[in-house]
Amino acid sequence: MSNLKIPPLDLTPEIEKHWGEYMKAIEGVLKSAQFIMGPNVKAFEEEIARYLGVKHALGVNSGTDALVIALRAAGIKEKDEVITTPFTFFATAEAISQVGATPVFVDIDERTFNIHPELIEQAITECTRAILPVHLYGQAADMSSIMNLAQKYNLKVIEDTAQAFGGEYKGRKLGTIGDVGCYSFFPSKTLGAFGDGGLITTDDDNVAEIARMLRVHGAKKKYYNETVGYNSRLDEIQAAILRVKLTYIDEAIEGRREAAQRYRELLKDIPGIITPFEDPDGKHVYHQYTIRVLDGRRDELKEHLTEQGIGTMIYYPVPVHQLPVYRENSPMLPVAERVAAEVLSLPIWPGIGEETQREVVGEIGKLIK
Repeated sequence: MSNLKIPPLDLTPEIEKHWGEYMKAIEGVLKSAQFIMGPNVKAFEEEIARYLGVKHALGVNSGTDALVIALRAAGIKEKDEVITTPFTFFATAEAISQVGATPVFVDIDERTFNIHPELIEQAITECTRAILPVHLYGQAADMSSIMNLAQKYNLKVIEDTAQAFGGEYKGRKLGTIGDVGCYSFFPSKTLGAFGDGGLITTDDDNVAEIARMLRVHGAKKKYYNETVGYNSRLDEIQAAILRVKLTYIDEAIEGRREAAQRYRELLKDIPGIITPFEDPDGKHVYHQYTIRVLDGRRDELKEHLTEQGIGTMIYYPVPVHQLPVYRENSPMLPVAERVAAEVLSLPIWPGIGEETQREVVGEIGKLIK
């Protein structure tokens, strides 16, 4: 990747733009000598809760930890079933398995890449306790349908919002619609730290209380542990950095959306390329700009772009239900399996220039005519 003239993601322009603010934030933490659960974590949780419009926001060590702790706090346990999508990062299903529950995979809508709401109901059994939708690539899942089903069958909804911070569905921020929301602050994310980090959001006081215990070894009061928990605390330096980045998040999202619109216009006349669908009920934040390359030419196009110094990524080449961990007990899910062979994520970041995008699309047009 280091030899690419156009990487899949370039974080350096944004880092350079706010360098002084980042250094001041880091210096403040060093001078305070408070490195674990200090004032920046507390302030960040309050600020991000206001931004999202949610009652409770709890910083944790990673997006994966956010999912595990959220599931446990929502009461999901051994022998329960959780319905989710097969087209996501492994951590979504892994978290379900970590709490002893069973992930039940439902096929996706090829337009949105998200779990198909019309297929969820037939997967519900007497063991089903929750639905775990993923807002993949920054696109909102159909939360109206999902919440209606949850209400009908008395199920919890845990939103995997790792790739969609700041995204919306019908005017509400993603991660605040279900019972619990989970976010990742991995550096490449829409709101990314300079290391690992995650967040749990909820309006449920009981869920928040349990999650707070679980992130610090299952204790409400230090050394008085009530259950087996985790060492999963958001780092104070990362919280300080995220506080800076949060003030610019709407600007960053708008930069991604503008880049997506340019790609859409530039790609519209190239045959065999399907550009991302944007649900009119949602606000897509384009964590990834993922096209579908038809006629079995995805890998050929990726190789061509790499040869030209243009980096692309495949998220995800193997659906989770086909991975060795889950393959034996999973059904065939034809849409997810087909889409996994077609998707290709093009370079995108808030400050990507129009000429850079034209170069990317120009090389696509040279191969696919």
